[in-house]
Amino acid sequence: MGSILMGAIEEKDGEVWIRVRVQPKASRNAFCREPDGRLRVALTAPPVDGAANKALRVFVAKFFKVSKSSVRLVSGEKSREKCVALQGVTQQAVEETLACCGEI
Repeated sequence: MGSILMGAIEEKDGEVWIRVRVQPKASRNAFCREPDGRLRVALTAPPVDGAANKALRVFVAKFFKVSKSSVRLVSGEKSREKCVALQGVTQQAVEETLACCGEI
């Protein structure tokens, strides 16, 4: 499955890192796959005052069924291209969860 997601997911230092492109002010929160294979996260939150970053952490935590404190933003605080790290899950579990999602 890693090849399907083109290296968007990797295990590093006991965490699973996910590289995503964030689309703020979307009609709903969702994971999607871009035509080039990259992951996109659509968020209803606007990209102001860190609202989209907070919404990203909350959405990712809920989606992968981990606590909000298990999700941290590694890079991309002021960019649409972001990397989030998850604790308490494996790369395989993340890939399987994304594969089960209708839009991935």
